[in-house]
Parts: sequence; C-alpha cells; structure tokens
Amino acid sequence: MSFIPPGLSRSVRQFDEAADRAFGRLRGNAAADHLFYGASAIGEHGLVWMALGGLLALRGRQHRRAGGRVVAGMMVESLVVNGGVKSLFRRGRPVHDTPRPLPLRIPITSSFPSGHASAAFFAATLLSDADPVLAPAYWTLALIVSVSRIHVKIHHASDVVGGMVVGAGLGLAAKRLVPLDRPTGAIGAAGAAGTGTAANVVPGITRRVEGLAPT
Repeated sequence: MSFIPPGLSRSVRQFDEAADRAFGRLRGNAAADHLFYGASAIGEHGLVWMALGGLLALRGRQHRRAGGRVVAGMMVESLVVNGGVKSLFRRGRPVHDTPRPLPLRIPITSSFPSGHASAAFFAATLLSDADPVLAPAYWTLALIVSVSRIHVKIHHASDVVGGMVVGAGLGLAAKRLVPLDRPTGAIGAAGAAGTGTAANVVPGITRRVEGLAPT
C-alpha cells in the first residue's frame, strides 16, 4: 500500500508490530493455538456465518427472511470484498518462518483487508439485528474469528481492523436495503400467499423504492 502517506504508513507499521508482539506471547500455547486456529478454520469462506443464517431461518416463519438475508448477503459480501476491494490493494502477508502447530490454508489474495474479519462483522451485524438476545454471542464469535488471523499470522492487525470496518459498513447497508421491520399487513399477506424467503425480500425493497418516488 505504497500510496499511504509516510507518516501514516509508519503509524500503521508500529500498530501492526505491537499487535504481533502481543499475540506472540500466546503463540505456542496449546489452548490459544487451538482456539485461534480453530476459529480461523471455521471462518473459511464464511461457512460458519452461512450456517448460523441457515439455523436462524429454520427457527420459524418469522425468521426465514432474516436467515435468507444473512445467507444471500454473505455471497454478495464475498464478491464485493474478495473480488472488488482486495483488488485495489497489493499488500503482502506477514512473514511466518516457523512450523505451524496446526494445518492452515494460506490465501494468495491481498492481505488487506481481512476477508475473515469483513465476513464476521458483516454477519454479526445482520444476525444481531434479527436476534438481539444472542447479539453478544454473535459479536464475541466475530471478534475471535477476526483476531485469530493475527494470531495465525495470515493478516496484519491493520488488515483485520480494515476488514471489521468494511464488514460492519456493508452490514449496515444491507440492513437499510433489506429491512426486517415490514408493516404487519405486508407480512400477513406474504404469509397467506405462501411466498418463500427470497420472494419476500424483493417486494419489500420495491415498496421502499415506490415510497420514495415523487407524487
């Protein structure tokens, strides 16, 4: 990321080095290694978040739209971040020159931003919106998955922070584009018609657009 001003680049490097030293104290600890390598593994390709979205959808008709929003949103988020945002940067990944305690997939894309962190914070934003009671659990899991990438030395700490910001921003955008607070009448009509999750999402967006049109 050579286009960053020298002063900011130096601050980012110092932040990354400080975070690496902090996690370095945990590396080699069996419990920490299993926690973070495991968290990194379940975060691959956003599978844990899609699974949680699927489980949410299975909890009943009132949760189908929310679960479908998470699953479909994860696919869009991956395209935006891995196919779009990452292509704007050519940042190298941290150097890891010692044997790893556990197996780990090594990505070949740009290090910035962290796709794991982006997916985690995107999903946690939507899951917490749909199920506030479990919000602390969603955000805790999102944080562990995100920082695991620092522990396993696949990402710099600034990559993870960048991913968190990108993911949370995309999650907030998804909440606005596909809201869950539909009018009661609209929900009843959709249920009576027996429409599915995806079919319910599109009319909701259409009504929003029509409501913004000048009269």
